[in-house]
Amino acid sequence: MSKKPKFAVFGGGSWATAIVKMLCENLDEVGWYMRSEQAVEHIKTEFHNPNYLSSVEFDVTKLKLSNDINELVAYADYLIFAIPSAFVETELKTITESLEGKIIFSAIKGIVPESSLIVGDHFFTNYNIPFKDIGVITGPCHAEEVALERLSYLTIACADEKKAKIVADVLSCEYIKCTTSDDIIGTEYAAMLKNIYALAAGIAHGLGYGDNFQSVLMSNAIREMKRYVKKVHKMKRDINGSAYLGDLLVTGYSTFSRNRLFGTMIGKGYTVKSAMMEMNMVAEGYYATKSAYHLNEAKGKKKAKIPIITAVYDVLYDHKNPKKVFKKLTEKLN
Repeated sequence: MSKKPKFAVFGGGSWATAIVKMLCENLDEVGWYMRSEQAVEHIKTEFHNPNYLSSVEFDVTKLKLSNDINELVAYADYLIFAIPSAFVETELKTITESLEGKIIFSAIKGIVPESSLIVGDHFFTNYNIPFKDIGVITGPCHAEEVALERLSYLTIACADEKKAKIVADVLSCEYIKCTTSDDIIGTEYAAMLKNIYALAAGIAHGLGYGDNFQSVLMSNAIREMKRYVKKVHKMKRDINGSAYLGDLLVTGYSTFSRNRLFGTMIGKGYTVKSAMMEMNMVAEGYYATKSAYHLNEAKGKKKAKIPIITAVYDVLYDHKNPKKVFKKLTEKLN
């Protein structure tokens, strides 16, 4: 690998757009794969993503844009995936270029439905990428605030500290501060779980619960997250750190949170299908709820106690009445 590795971002949504913006602050050229040829052409002529964070204007001389995923896999040393977890495997199946020697960083906050694995495990298990070449980019950070250049923080996790530092350096700028971590599995599970808890916060909001209840819900959520993550990967970690509690809070409380919005709509009586159609965006927590619930159930007697995830699952997948489910949940929280 050259002294100055090349970077490419895969995805056309708001988080992919925000990451490209950050990279452009530090690099002379950034690869960007978007499936939509129309979006690629729009950026080339109008200098902004037509669908997400359209206020962000790009210097297109810095962008290597393509709707050919293999062109950018071949181009870059560091591949940053920001494709929604529900669609990432469909995109990966189109890759014919070798992934050998590539450094894969996931900015995806969910579980791959086809394998029921977090993205890092999916790359390791199905694409033979060694864990030393896999990393995670997590928050607390909303793409919308990156667009506004409001001070934000990222956690970059990788087993290879040097690779984590390289990614942290190219993402850091005046409004982005990065820290590194070796807890790849824990941070990625936390990034997935916080979307479920944001759904719960949204459902509660839609049902009319106030701030007092929300504070108790979030307090219980971080403890539930700690139990869950400890079951899947036991190691020394501070669950009150930014990558865990911080990311949970910003997703659970922020008006920018699509998962909270999705949950609010469900709490107000929308069906899952109607909520998805109105949002026109992917709420990762919907897919994560099913995977997280079943992964825990598969542990049998060793499963974690997860009343909040179970409540969200009951509403979304067993189609139980949200009002009744959350009334029972209130009796289990403290």
